[in-house]
Amino acid sequence: MRVLFIGDVFGTPGLRVAHRFLRDHRGDYDLVVANGENTAGGFGITRKHAEQLWGWGVDVITLGNHTFDQDEVVDLLESSSRIVRPANYPAGTPGLGHTTVAAANGERLTVGQVMGRVFLEPLDDPFPAADAIVEACPADAALIVDVHAEATSEKKVLGYHLQGRASAVLGTHTHVQTADEGIFSGTAYLTDVGMTGVQHSAIGMQFDEVHARFLTKRRHRFRPASGPATLNGVVLDLDGRRARGVQRLQWRDEGEGADG
Repeated sequence: MRVLFIGDVFGTPGLRVAHRFLRDHRGDYDLVVANGENTAGGFGITRKHAEQLWGWGVDVITLGNHTFDQDEVVDLLESSSRIVRPANYPAGTPGLGHTTVAAANGERLTVGQVMGRVFLEPLDDPFPAADAIVEACPADAALIVDVHAEATSEKKVLGYHLQGRASAVLGTHTHVQTADEGIFSGTAYLTDVGMTGVQHSAIGMQFDEVHARFLTKRRHRFRPASGPATLNGVVLDLDGRRARGVQRLQWRDEGEGADG
């Protein structure tokens, strides 16, 4: 089974480049997963954005620390099994921490997510939450765990914790694609898939306000960057629960020109 995981889709430019890529290349993949927690200008997701991604061929959307930035997301989480938020939110939180979908050929994929606790809001322990995702995954399904975390060390250790039990452990949240992809005991790993959006930016936001905050230590309203965008993702070749291949992807729509 060939699976595409698209890194954090950021704002209108990220949605635009994801749409253009999937329009031409969706048929190359059995299933597509995308992190969509930044589609609403960097602050969560709306139903409109979720329906756009699903309509373009995304099978499962993962979220993260911006899950509840938009009020309408609660209804979205309660009404769809094709969107997941971190499984280590406290019991009773709306939504699913994992879900299982089927490709056209009948192969199944479980997608789960946990959120790290280092430099992020303190949630429940992600390690037992990850164990629970493994236990809930059907025996005939491949398993991708999205580790939404700030600290590289925490992502690495969660990857080690799931080694040999998940098909892939893929990091999101930091928006900069790393170059440490590999397969360990049948588990594909990448510390961060990267951001689908304007790369010449402060991880999705315009430089000027972020620059001003660093210089003055005063709060400034951040605005999403505009301009040409690049899709960052990772392509997985899965054989049952084991990964056979992992390849980073960076795709810029040549019709938009170069970032910068």
